[in-house]
Amino acid sequence: MKELKLKKKNSFFEKLLIKINRYFGFEIINNSNYDIPSLKDSSNQNLSTIGQKSITIPMGSLKIKRKVKALEIIFRSCASVLMLSQTKKRIFDKKKEEYSIRSLNSLVNSINSSKDLFESIKLKLTIIDHNSDQEILNKYYKILNGQFFESRIKKLNFEKYKSFIDHKNEKNENVTDAQKSNMSNIYQSIEISKNSDDLIYFVEDDYIHRKNSLEEMVFAYEKFSTILNDELFLCPTDYPYLYFSPEDTKVLLGNQSHWRKIDQTLCTFLTSNRMVNKHFDKLLSMCKKEHSPFEKPLHDIFKSEVCLSPIPSLAIHATNINSIYGVSPVVNIKKLWDESNYD
Repeated sequence: MKELKLKKKNSFFEKLLIKINRYFGFEIINNSNYDIPSLKDSSNQNLSTIGQKSITIPMGSLKIKRKVKALEIIFRSCASVLMLSQTKKRIFDKKKEEYSIRSLNSLVNSINSSKDLFESIKLKLTIIDHNSDQEILNKYYKILNGQFFESRIKKLNFEKYKSFIDHKNEKNENVTDAQKSNMSNIYQSIEISKNSDDLIYFVEDDYIHRKNSLEEMVFAYEKFSTILNDELFLCPTDYPYLYFSPEDTKVLLGNQSHWRKIDQTLCTFLTSNRMVNKHFDKLLSMCKKEHSPFEKPLHDIFKSEVCLSPIPSLAIHATNINSIYGVSPVVNIKKLWDESNYD
């Protein structure tokens, strides 16, 4: 027999009580079924309102002072290079193009799973591509075709940006062409972001995202920047290597995830246009000379700026299964991989 679920209508006095509580900035939670009558939502859903308030049960409501008005995703693509600096195979042992396509598709899936949010702020997705086959680019166009947000695919101006790169790295070794391509792509990304409208998400083409990843990052950015009264950096990945040297940290409660303070990350991160312009020269120095580690200038920035990463991870870095810079712990990797599939 089919079970009928009847929703009880609020009485006149209940409606009046809800209005009074909302006037004073409170919400009523039905203790018997965990619903919030005034929001017509369950308490285990995202209760926050972009640009207005952050609500976390049972911590209450926080009025947002630092409102997010735009997000530009800059997707650095090079589907022809399997691994930049390693010889080991990636998890699932596929061609590089498979990771690039799934990475882009997971981003689009994440955007569409939070369509109401991203229709309320300005959203743009920019792909900077180097040497991917036209067949791969056609798949990119197919994924982006008919979406509700603005998108574009730009060709990396490799000849322009490689001229800024020192041929010798910090170890006095020759910089490889693959690394020059990577550095040039980062350089062009940073230049584009200088004129972005607000938040920028720099992301490489081998990160597979959870469906709530972008929503969580945007709401968390609003919440943390309001609390800190400052701009910050968010890394979407809980990297294994950050657990090899136990250090003091701080754990914060985001929108629907925990976040911890870190002082290192790779080159996939979210920040604001204000932060890019504040540290523009330092960020570009990462693209002019290959440091050891490569992200050293970024880590120097984190000595004075807050950087946070989620627990558990919102995106996995699809490298080798044994890489400490890759697959995040306590995450259903196979499920994420399957959800990112694009035929």
